[in-house]
Amino acid sequence: VMSLGLAFFMCQVPYLICPIEYSAELERMTMSCEPSALFRPQEYGLPDTVTTWRRILGIKETVTFYPFFIHCFFMSLFASIIGPFGGFFASGFKRAFKIKDFGDLIPGHGGIMDRFDCQFLMATFVNVYIHSFINIPTPGKLLQQVFMLRPDEQLELFHGLQDSLLARGILQPEA
Repeated sequence: VMSLGLAFFMCQVPYLICPIEYSAELERMTMSCEPSALFRPQEYGLPDTVTTWRRILGIKETVTFYPFFIHCFFMSLFASIIGPFGGFFASGFKRAFKIKDFGDLIPGHGGIMDRFDCQFLMATFVNVYIHSFINIPTPGKLLQQVFMLRPDEQLELFHGLQDSLLARGILQPEA
């Protein structure tokens, strides 16, 4: 519940949802943008399985919320159910190497690593989640990747794309 409240607050603050970019015209950093669909309320239809409950409780057929809430829900679910196991993994790792603590910087607490063992598991999950469900390729991102290729690889990609576009009738052959 707290994660959804925090997510709602985050969706309201432009500083948290708009990228900061350098404006050559203003010669300074700017932060004005149209928020992506992820941070704008969207309407979703309720499944037919809840039709009876919807009628009994007098609820509308649709519900409106930020799509960002879905991501927050799954991350908070993972953090609360699986995250604590990071401590168990760290303890098993320490036992395998027959050490008591990862360090002694914080006396009686096992060092810095012992304080953050759950966060390492959570950071790994967040990284995989972002790259799997949030970071969707865009033409700009793909173009950036193409520019990192060697010139011969760029030509190979160009000719392959050209052949594909010609075959599908999207691009007209040169006269």
